[in-house]
Amino acid sequence: MKIRKAIFPAAGLGTRFLPATKASPKEMLPLVDKPLIQYVVEEAIASGIEDIIIITGRGKTAIEDHFDVSFELEYMLKQRGKKKLLKEIQRISNMVDFTYVRQKQALGLGHAILRAKDLIGDEPFAVFLGDDIVDSKVPVMKQMMKVFKKHKKSVIAVEKVPKKSVSSYGVIKHDGMHGNVCRITDMVEKPSVSKAPSNLAIIGRYILTPEVFGMLESATPGKGNEIQLTDALRRLLSEQDIYGYQFEGTRYDAGDKLGYLKANVMFALKNAELGKDMTNFIKNLKL
Repeated sequence: MKIRKAIFPAAGLGTRFLPATKASPKEMLPLVDKPLIQYVVEEAIASGIEDIIIITGRGKTAIEDHFDVSFELEYMLKQRGKKKLLKEIQRISNMVDFTYVRQKQALGLGHAILRAKDLIGDEPFAVFLGDDIVDSKVPVMKQMMKVFKKHKKSVIAVEKVPKKSVSSYGVIKHDGMHGNVCRITDMVEKPSVSKAPSNLAIIGRYILTPEVFGMLESATPGKGNEIQLTDALRRLLSEQDIYGYQFEGTRYDAGDKLGYLKANVMFALKNAELGKDMTNFIKNLKL
């Protein structure tokens, strides 16, 4: 029951960041000195994930190139004696085993996950959404793995959000919190404020049992004419328990312009090379 494999849906068009993402994947936008997707990949590795399946689409080859070997760059760095940079570049290409699957049409998160069915097989797996960057002492997925180890059922990361913001998320209904864990009784995709069952929003970390693939295969398109993962999970609830986990850490919504800028400021402040100068810069701002 060990979680060995993870799916990274990365076929979206990144329309909220246009025109910056017209020719460059949203996942490759820099967060200080690394692309967004690398932070999430590093979280997966730190959690014990051994195989990463990235669901890509047209115009996403930069993601594959980033995690591949770059002979010319390595040679140049070696020739110029830039040993520290060379070591970092080589580390990126040797992080973990990657597999890439194309999602030819943008038919939703559920459809993207379904594309990896044959590679996952009959075992539980993780899902990481690259929009959610979490700063935490213990990786969020590692926290969730402890919950999965105890209950042997699907686990979804949740976070309290302002009531006015619930319409931007999938929101859960539950039977009461027990510490940081609850048993989910229902979930709604992007409800109105008046119809939201709680203010606990689903964020981009999941541990799912393989039975979810059957629910996705028989799913009919939902909101936006897409195969919604939330709809499939609601159906899975009728057959097995699903747990919500209120993780420890600070989440930044890097899929939103303001959230992305906040993440850059906070990660720059924590950066060993930039932190001091960034702190002084902010202190001297005349606002």
